[in-house]
Amino acid sequence: MATLELDSITKTFQDGDEEIVAVDDVSLSIDDGEFLVVVGPSGCGKSTTLRMVAGLETITAGTLSIDDRVVNHVKSQNRDIAMVFQSYALYPHMSVRQNMSFGLEESTDLPDDEINRMVGETGEMLGISPLLDRKPSDLSGGQQQRVALGRAIVRDPEVFLMDEPLSNLDAKLRAEMRTELQRLQNDLGVTTVYVTHDQTEAMTMGDRIAILDGGELQQVATPLECYHEPSNRFVASFLGEPSMNFFDVTLEGDRLVGDVFEYPIDEGIRSDLGDATDLVLGIRPEAVQLVDAAGDHEFETTVDVVEPMGDENTVYLHFDPDVEPENASTLVATIDGFNRVSEDDTVIARIPPDAIHLFDRSTGEALHNRSMENAADQIDL
Repeated sequence: MATLELDSITKTFQDGDEEIVAVDDVSLSIDDGEFLVVVGPSGCGKSTTLRMVAGLETITAGTLSIDDRVVNHVKSQNRDIAMVFQSYALYPHMSVRQNMSFGLEESTDLPDDEINRMVGETGEMLGISPLLDRKPSDLSGGQQQRVALGRAIVRDPEVFLMDEPLSNLDAKLRAEMRTELQRLQNDLGVTTVYVTHDQTEAMTMGDRIAILDGGELQQVATPLECYHEPSNRFVASFLGEPSMNFFDVTLEGDRLVGDVFEYPIDEGIRSDLGDATDLVLGIRPEAVQLVDAAGDHEFETTVDVVEPMGDENTVYLHFDPDVEPENASTLVATIDGFNRVSEDDTVIARIPPDAIHLFDRSTGEALHNRSMENAADQIDL
């Protein structure tokens, strides 16, 4: 097993006279046996970062180390890593057995019977033993994914790299493979870097997640820390479905004044804000409550749209009944599925003061987050 260290890694591309920064000064320390998920929107630099670790892209600046050995200029095949690609990248003319053994045959001096034994054991682990003599074209997408994983596992590498390996699977199979991958990684204990744009994969699979945007690292923390204590507005908006609600407000004394409501805050919250006055108030949809009476943190709203999800309903509320819904400020709430509300109902929405987030409007920096203790008490993720 191995540790992985990215120290101020930068990657630039030249487009004519213009220099494009794909990855900008990213630093990460990945522990031995850790499962780190790198997540972000398309074009954020996550796959480029992975390819630099793999040796498939040169590093413009910074240092990459595996077990304290600098590998910036070490060839990919000499880094003791194995990579699983989004496209599976199986050789179509080879059987499953040949696909899985090819890397060992090319990179080691192991005898054929030892290679066959290793392939057989890995096939048994992945449940693909009956498929070893088939060609990739005879396999389903999930089976091909298992073969790609097996080809990586059989090499017994120091580091696994996975580049959106589940994105070509349907939703049900993707959920099943998430569980299998976590079980495999726990059993093998191999240091793993997993790239995805899917926040569900990031939240459910990683020991920690690293969130990228525009080539820059936004936050590295456990999934729950990133969700409940985001470092900035981007992280808060990227994680969570539906996304966090945001309202522009201005601090006036002990009140946050916005276009559609005024919201009093206590001294504890006020002290976190420093000199900032132009703010953004954030609240997670699942933290919004529908209650019976209005008050300082409760507001009369009108139901616009209800999306029943079975165990829960996503409810879109707006504050001003005299404004067309598409022009009104919207508050999204996630409520219990047995809490029945209908379009055009008038309801009281509570925004709990112990669940709000506040961000600097100009920089996006988080100035106040809800506490993890309060989140754990009120929300079951």
